[in-house]
Amino acid sequence: MSFHHIARSKEVKTLVHTKSFKHVGFISTRIAGTDGVSLEIEKWARVLEHNGYGCFYFSGENDRPPDKCMQVNEAHFQHPDILEIQNCCYGNRIRSRQATKRIHELRQYLKSQLYEFVQRFDIDLIIPENALAIPLNIPLGLALTEFIAELGFPTVAHHHDFSWERERFLVNGVEDYLTWAFPPNLPTMQHAVINSIASHQLSYRKGISNTIIPNVYDFANPPPATMSCPSHIKDRIGLSEKDFFILQPTRVVPRKWIERSLEIVNLMDVDNPVLVLSHSVNDEGDLYMERIREYARNLGVNLISIEHLVGPEEDYAPNGEKQFSIGDVYQCADLVCYPSGYEGFGNAFLETIYYRKPIVVNRYSIYIADIEPKGFDTITIEGFVGKQTMERISEVLTNTQRREQMVERNYQLGERYFSYEVLERLLLHLVNLLEIQCAVQP
Repeated sequence: MSFHHIARSKEVKTLVHTKSFKHVGFISTRIAGTDGVSLEIEKWARVLEHNGYGCFYFSGENDRPPDKCMQVNEAHFQHPDILEIQNCCYGNRIRSRQATKRIHELRQYLKSQLYEFVQRFDIDLIIPENALAIPLNIPLGLALTEFIAELGFPTVAHHHDFSWERERFLVNGVEDYLTWAFPPNLPTMQHAVINSIASHQLSYRKGISNTIIPNVYDFANPPPATMSCPSHIKDRIGLSEKDFFILQPTRVVPRKWIERSLEIVNLMDVDNPVLVLSHSVNDEGDLYMERIREYARNLGVNLISIEHLVGPEEDYAPNGEKQFSIGDVYQCADLVCYPSGYEGFGNAFLETIYYRKPIVVNRYSIYIADIEPKGFDTITIEGFVGKQTMERISEVLTNTQRREQMVERNYQLGERYFSYEVLERLLLHLVNLLEIQCAVQP
C-alpha cells in the first residue's frame, strides 16, 4: 500500500523506530461486511499495519483472515442469549434476578475468552470498537471493562455510538451497567470518538477526555481513472444504459430515511424509476423493509436491493453468481441519496466524495457540526424534498461542467480533512501516549 504521507513529526518517526507494542487486537461484536464499524476497523488496521503493527481480531462474526481471528459466538449482538438479555433489559425500568445471573455468567465466559485471545496472539494493545459505547452486548462490555482493569491493559477505545444517542436505550433496567462500562474511565485507556458532539457529551456526562478521529477514506489513492460501471450491474437490475442509477448506499434501518430517496426518484419523473439499495436489509427486522416496499409501490418506484451482489471486492459467490465491489456500485451511480435523520459520522458521504459522485444529503446534526463547515458542495435537504431540491438535482444531472466542478471540489476537501494521513497522525499519537505510559510504569 502506498501513502502520500503528511510530513511526520520527529515524535512519529521515533515511535515507528522504537515502538514497544507489536500486536494490536481489535474487539467488536461483529467485524464483517460493510457496516460503518467494520469499515473503520479495516482502515485503522491498514494504517497500523503500514506502520509495522500486526493486527488481530476478536468478535462474534468476522470476515478477516482466519489465522488472525478468534470468533466467539456469544460476542455477537445477535446471539440468542444476547438478544434475550436485550429484550429483558430495554423498555423496562427493572431487570429480573435471572437476567442478572445470565449477564454475569456470560461476562465471566467472555472475559476468559479475552484472556485467551491476548495470550494466543501475544496482544500488546487492544482497540474495542464500539463494544464499550453502544450497549448491544452488555456482557461483552462488562467483560472488557474488568479485563482492562485487572491487567491495566493498554487500550484505545474507539466509540461510534453511545447509549444516550439512541431512544431505544433511554428506558432500561441496566443503568448500573451503562454507568460502569459504557464507557469506563480507566487509567490505561485512551478514548477516540468520531464527531465533536460525541466528544462534548462524553466529557460532560462521564468526565472522560477524548480525541476526535473522524471517519476517513484513502483520498491519496484515487480510484483508477478508467474505472466505470460494469454493464452487468445495470443488466441485473433491469436498467438500460440510458436509465438513471439512483443509489442509497446505507443499511435498511429507519434512521436512514429511505422514504426521502423514494420521493426523489418519484419526483424525477423518469420512464424507469428505480432506487437501488446496496447494504443489509436484515439488521433491525423486517417491519421497516415492509414499510418502504409499500411506500415504493404507492409512489410507483421500483425498489431494488443488491446486497446479495455486493462483496468486499469483485469476485464470484459460492453459487457462481458474480459479485461486485462497493466501488463498482458507486461507479454506476448518477446520483447518491443520503437522507439519514441521524449518523455518527457518515461513511457513505465520504465514499460518495471519493468516487466523485453528486450527493443529496439531509442536514443531520453531525453533518451540520463537523462536515458542512468544511465547505463541501452538496445538494442539501432539511428533512423533506421540495421543488428547489429537484431543480438542483436536475442541474447536476444535465450540466456536465457543474457536476465536474462539484465533485472535484469535494474530492479536494475530502483529501484535506478526512484522509488516511489524518487518521495516521491522530491514531499514532494515541498509541504513542500509551507506549510512553507503559514505559514509565514500574
